Amino acid sequence: MNFTELSFSVRPEIIRATQAMGYTEMTEIQQKAIPLMLAGHDMIAKAPTGTGKTVAFGIPILQKAAGFPAGAPKAVVLSPTRELAQQIAQDLANLAQFLPEIRVVCVYGGAGLEKQQKQLKAGCQIVVATPGRLMDHYRHHALDLSQVTTIVLDEADEMLNMGFYKDVRGIIDLLKSRESLSMFSATISREVLDIGWLYQHNAAEVDVQPVQESSPKIAQYKLLTTGRDKLADLAQIIISKDYKRVMVFCNTKYNTGMLANQLARLHFNVDCLHGDLSQAERNRIMQRFKAGEINVLVATDVAARGIDVSDVDAVINYDVPSENEHYTHRIGRTGRAKKEGVSYLFYVPEEKKRVQELLRLTRNTDLCTPVHFDFNHEHIVVEEKKDSADRFQIKCYF
Repeated sequence: MNFTELSFSVRPEIIRATQAMGYTEMTEIQQKAIPLMLAGHDMIAKAPTGTGKTVAFGIPILQKAAGFPAGAPKAVVLSPTRELAQQIAQDLANLAQFLPEIRVVCVYGGAGLEKQQKQLKAGCQIVVATPGRLMDHYRHHALDLSQVTTIVLDEADEMLNMGFYKDVRGIIDLLKSRESLSMFSATISREVLDIGWLYQHNAAEVDVQPVQESSPKIAQYKLLTTGRDKLADLAQIIISKDYKRVMVFCNTKYNTGMLANQLARLHFNVDCLHGDLSQAERNRIMQRFKAGEINVLVATDVAARGIDVSDVDAVINYDVPSENEHYTHRIGRTGRAKKEGVSYLFYVPEEKKRVQELLRLTRNTDLCTPVHFDFNHEHIVVEEKKDSADRFQIKCYF
């Protein structure tokens, strides 16, 4: 289905913007979600990362907001992280490039309150925010939510799992003029269902599965290592494969900083991304990584949420993810824009059962191939997969 087929229900300026952004055919989530949101339905949409969710909710939001002057916002989009909020705001601004009256304001923690307050008081139609910062502005009387008719929770599962459950409920309770609530999520968690049960009415359910053509092509490997060899294994993989842009994931801020320092001492062009950095520092690091000035980015899961870099050569799980969903989100950083990607999962012998469980629950058991280093520790060797029949031994006794 082409975007031009929406011309009877969507302003021509928005259709023109999709063309300027290089979009022609709608993705499955866009085909299903746009008509539902235009009609004002509540919705729970389960869709993988990279399927065009922002455009799916962006077009209906802009269609409803266009025609209203910039004043109290008409729509709120909530995001779990600063980076994702910024990305959503930029995408909405691109969709509104031929609607000069539309103002999108993005508010998030780690940046000054005063500047954001001035932007809010100047008026807008759409606010994109992290939950905590939105509540900060509301408490400081810088934000009027009385005219908000549409609210969208993007990456709802992650947002609610990160401890924003009370904030999200508090925000929805404040929206007395709310007409629709839409949630977009990679997984439908208990918390997502709770919000739906409490606040949605006859919600439409949309479930989009990745099709083979659009799903990222990611070669998954797992490497059994030791605490002593882990750093050397990481360095050798990057060097031997000549990767130009690599994301390495750790579970804690401490591990992230320590590993970045260790790699820097080995003369890698490296930096790290975690929640203790200021917004200005995070933006600077991301700009340098996108520009190729940094070859290795070490990050925590929360800090990396929503990062959109199209040509990451490889993702390396230096620490086994503590949450199953994190594995899916991590490896989804590579293999984008129809390019092939590679992911590695490092684990030590004590983590073998955890890795088996992780791969089974994320349905990657048959997709993740064991590898090891050759005798000289120079090159990765892909191990042959054992036939499923080898899992069982049948003994006959006579």
